[in-house]
Amino acid sequence: MDALENLDVWKRSCRLSVELYKLLSDCRDFGFRDQVTRSALSVPSNIAEGYERDSSKEFSRFLKIAKGSCGELRTQLYIGTEAGFIEKAKALQMIQEAAEISRMLQGLIRRYEPAQDSKRETPSSS
Repeated sequence: MDALENLDVWKRSCRLSVELYKLLSDCRDFGFRDQVTRSALSVPSNIAEGYERDSSKEFSRFLKIAKGSCGELRTQLYIGTEAGFIEKAKALQMIQEAAEISRMLQGLIRRYEPAQDSKRETPSSS
């Protein structure tokens, strides 16, 4: 594997996290701000933690956690827009970036996931 700092998905998720911290720095709803920044920070943090475990199985597990945090973040961005905390155009841009990061994570999961786990189905959309 390359160095952690060379992983595009890690770099992009770090940038998105920083952008959200800056965007929400003046948000007076501290619960919302805390929840969004935590989920955003969780993405690159879990990528890094899994990477440093030096095991493909562990890396895959932490990539899945990071991917889950991406879904959580997208949900919070939609809610933040509807609640008036985030400008719609900016939120949609960040949602698109989080979705792309999710796709990148899924590609890495497929690459590092143990063979016996690769046939699992994803949750259906209901």
